[in-house]
Amino acid sequence: MAGERIDGLVAVLDAVRAGHGVTQAQLARQLGLGRTVVAQRVGRLESAGLVVQDGLAPSNGGRAPRLLRLRDSAGLVAGVDIGATGMAVGLADLAGRVLVQAREPADVAAGPDVVLGRVEELVADLLGRLADPPPLWGLGVGVPGPVEFATSRPVAPPIMPGWDGHPIRERLSARFGAPVWVDNDVNVLALGELRTNPAAAEAADLLYLKIGTGIGAGLVSGGRVHRGVDGCAGDVGHVAVTDADTVVCRCGNTGCLEAVAGGDALARYGRQLAESGDSPVLAGVLAARGSVSAADVTTAADRGDPAAHGLLARAGRLVGATLATLVSFYNPGLVVLGGGVVHAGDHVLAAIRESVYRRSLPLATRTLRIELSMLGEAAGLAGAVHLALDNLFEPSCLPLWLSDGSPSGRPEVASATARRRAV
Repeated sequence: MAGERIDGLVAVLDAVRAGHGVTQAQLARQLGLGRTVVAQRVGRLESAGLVVQDGLAPSNGGRAPRLLRLRDSAGLVAGVDIGATGMAVGLADLAGRVLVQAREPADVAAGPDVVLGRVEELVADLLGRLADPPPLWGLGVGVPGPVEFATSRPVAPPIMPGWDGHPIRERLSARFGAPVWVDNDVNVLALGELRTNPAAAEAADLLYLKIGTGIGAGLVSGGRVHRGVDGCAGDVGHVAVTDADTVVCRCGNTGCLEAVAGGDALARYGRQLAESGDSPVLAGVLAARGSVSAADVTTAADRGDPAAHGLLARAGRLVGATLATLVSFYNPGLVVLGGGVVHAGDHVLAAIRESVYRRSLPLATRTLRIELSMLGEAAGLAGAVHLALDNLFEPSCLPLWLSDGSPSGRPEVASATARRRAV
């Protein structure tokens, strides 16, 4: 199928997907295509079962034009959000609406056989909950480590022992007979915000910063996730912090931002405050439970503990200084902050905002908004769903399955699309 025709089909399909009903005349004006061309493209998409006529638009004096909508019930996609200590799995229609989902604790350090085996069980269980489900068209997977997007394989992930180079795509594609795409969890979070948060969609150029057990950033430029040449763009957790060059990070280097401001670092410093007696609240936690978590540090700060508050403020300043550099370099319209550390309270958020606005270039912050994630932990599942949907409807993917109306059983879809979107 000619490339120009495929591009036209994708453009029409994207415009239909983006709205809640559009007419052929509106498509022609929006896309700058002739009405005959639009009619041909719409007819092709209707015959493939992707677009349906549903309802009427207001009449301008003649016959009321019919509205075109995505036939979102034609297939399902699975979203899989794997974190360090938990996972979420869901099934969504082709519009990205999650129909059923499951969340449960998980230990990514248990290895791929254990974790992916459970993913397979959950996807199968969720399919069984739906009455007469349509075919599963694809799966999107987020994992908490670096991923070479073209191959969907993790590369030396610090907190994922046994996952280096693991063929996640091949395993899940063979199990479910559908294409699979795998990405770093922060890219998936950024995509979830972009596709479901109106403010993020309006900004188009945004930066998602996750501060949890680790620290990472997802970059969106012109409405698309920017992954870099090999897929590791945004790995800011391992940027060096000058005043912490003696702290060893789990990546093996010293002085990484994550090693002094991430969740594990807050727990480590919190225990030191407890052991030294500088924080009576944390000392009480340590005596009662034998350990201190990052959440305990936040709770202590909320209770007025000055040492805990100072620890969180320092972490916020360190993160904010790195973020200020990114803001001046990248000039996003919106910074979205997510992860357990920033959602636990205002202590870190306030310090981050102060550092960014103080240290960034005035022009870079003139219209900049810094906001907490609207979706919270739900952003990961939403992003995994849209990771699959965005790739299923790419020009490199569409001709491989348009003829029979389903991409099921075509894992080559994933590799062809990944090669195109690897940069």
